[in-house]
Amino acid sequence: MTDKSNEDLLAELGIEAEPVKRAARSPREERIIAGFEEIQDFVEKQGRLPAHGEENDIFERLYATRLEQIREQEECRELLLDIDHQGLLKPVSGVAESPAEYDSDEALLAELGVDAPIEGDVTLLKHVKSRAEVRAAEEIASREPCEDFETFKPIFDAVQSELASGLREAKLLTRNAAIEQGDLFILFGQKAYVAEVGDEFVTDYDRKDSRLRVIYDNGTESDLLLRSLQRALNRDDAGRRIVDIAAGPLFAGLADDEDLASGTIYVLRSKSEHPVINENREIIHKIGVTGGSVDRRIAGASLDATFLMADVEVVASYELFNINRTKLENLLHRFFENSKLDIQINDRFGNPVIPREWFLVPLFVIDEVVERIKDGTISQYVYDTATVSLVPV
Repeated sequence: MTDKSNEDLLAELGIEAEPVKRAARSPREERIIAGFEEIQDFVEKQGRLPAHGEENDIFERLYATRLEQIREQEECRELLLDIDHQGLLKPVSGVAESPAEYDSDEALLAELGVDAPIEGDVTLLKHVKSRAEVRAAEEIASREPCEDFETFKPIFDAVQSELASGLREAKLLTRNAAIEQGDLFILFGQKAYVAEVGDEFVTDYDRKDSRLRVIYDNGTESDLLLRSLQRALNRDDAGRRIVDIAAGPLFAGLADDEDLASGTIYVLRSKSEHPVINENREIIHKIGVTGGSVDRRIAGASLDATFLMADVEVVASYELFNINRTKLENLLHRFFENSKLDIQINDRFGNPVIPREWFLVPLFVIDEVVERIKDGTISQYVYDTATVSLVPV
């Protein structure tokens, strides 16, 4: 006897075999089911219900909000009852749950910067999660190797050196700190440099944002949104902005009553008869900062190798307020590093000494540098010895 398939036998009996058709579902119902299945998958893997809380990741918080919404809507409960093999639709009794942080997935996504419009509170589209995954990756600064890191490495090397010397400092951040191209931050223990800021655009929630290229000192980079970087900085209690020494209104003619006088920048000219000094006396200056009297500081100059074993005259001074004297002095000396005087003299005991803090720079340039420190633009210039002037970086 020839084997016949079930279909053949049914055909001989005059019965047409038709596949069982599933009831057609609306796109909204498909999305509700898909969203519930994601919650089921979470419960199966984690062995618990999703919960709210800042300590939990974005998806767990979404699932917690979504489950609460599903439980509250009868149409959702009826739709999902047959597939609820874990009993998730039943109200949790005897357990005090944390109240929902947000009224909807949309509100939570908006707070987290996930611009994913959805059709109602529980109709989470599949594309919402994929977009949320992208943004969540940005939230934790998903990175990839920076192919042209050698271009940026000198920036990080210089910043590290300047932090150590006091030319730069790491300051606490304000919430949602302003971010511009060229800014430097410390984020979760790594230095981050904002290399590029894209064109500004408006999100679906009427927020202004921009795409950034951020380079990290470990040779990686990330392509993320400005608001994502702000949120990451907000979350990092140790996050800092790396800045140049900000003198601010240090040299105002009048100090406010609450300002604390911190010292004086002084510029000296030597009366030494050393041949090099004689030949360049008008452009050789000592630049220093003192917290006391300048006159007391230069007393006994003729016996001090620091002052070239000769008397000096004060050719300029600038009183300053509320500033770290050591850091400011380091800034000035570092700025004129390329014009440092290279001279050796003997101290009063006949020992050879190479004095520091003396520079081949005219007084008018020093005046301009002080002004640049005052208005906060000093980091935008370098001293060019060839043209004897400040030039933009």
